Amino acid sequence: MPGGYMKAAQISEYGHADAVKVVEVEQPKITRGQVLVEVQAASLNPFDTMVREGYLKERIPLDLPVTIGGDIAGVVREVSEDVENVAVGDVVYGQANVVAGNSGAFAEYAATKAVQVAKAPSGLDITEAASLPLIGVSAIQALTEHLKLAAGQKIFIHGGAGAIGSIAIEIAKNIGAYVATTATGAGIALVKELGADEVIDYKSTKFSETLSDYDAIFDTVGGEDFAKSLSILKKSGVAVSMVAQSAEVKAKELEVTAINQMTQVTTEKLKALAKLVEDGIVKPRVGKIFPISEIQAAFEARESGAVQGKIIVHL
Repeated sequence: MPGGYMKAAQISEYGHADAVKVVEVEQPKITRGQVLVEVQAASLNPFDTMVREGYLKERIPLDLPVTIGGDIAGVVREVSEDVENVAVGDVVYGQANVVAGNSGAFAEYAATKAVQVAKAPSGLDITEAASLPLIGVSAIQALTEHLKLAAGQKIFIHGGAGAIGSIAIEIAKNIGAYVATTATGAGIALVKELGADEVIDYKSTKFSETLSDYDAIFDTVGGEDFAKSLSILKKSGVAVSMVAQSAEVKAKELEVTAINQMTQVTTEKLKALAKLVEDGIVKPRVGKIFPISEIQAAFEARESGAVQGKIIVHL
């Protein structure tokens, strides 16, 4: 029960996967607006690697040691008096990232802002629920808020076989858009199965030479390709990138809009994601499960790129 010690995966210095150590620490105490979640599963995202490596230390300085990780699923054990969206005993999913002022996800308990969790989608097991928060909300935020994608529009999703890209295809097809995407190898069969209308094998074909007149772009890959992709947009088209650096100059020149997205995981967006899951539109894809004791191997598996689907840590 709350109030004792717990296992947590922490970094006391920035570094590679071996910088993450499983230690015994005091369970976190909740403050105003927070809930205490008994974490049963957590999933790894590229953002966790960026935090661990210290890539964000100038922008988001952390007081080490800290518990890392963001995505969680588990059971609410305590709520502060002003919390109304969830109650003790609820099975929830969401974010517990330390960079957002929470206590961190890779731990047996997490104190997190109530506005960053919601009831988990019914019909999913806890592992599947943990795989979804950041990737699902990223796709929802890009397609519905920034791109305002509508039926009949054309969207190019760069990196359709990835965790975010695959959910974006499902949502875009449900909206009624025409979807072109890039993939290679086993990813080609996956994106076709998800309903992509046009699939470009990026190893043999340049998408910038085959696509044109698109309303929207959702980029999950980054690099120089984001600036290149802007040329496939119609005038006044919109492009959103999860990873690329600003492409404002090129965007201005082409009379299009380029947005760099920082995903905001909120109760409202998690509820929208849960509905898409419950309606059978978004399907979780779990790649491999590790116990918390093997967190270093979990990071190595994610960073190798060899595993399709989300990497989950069981607490």
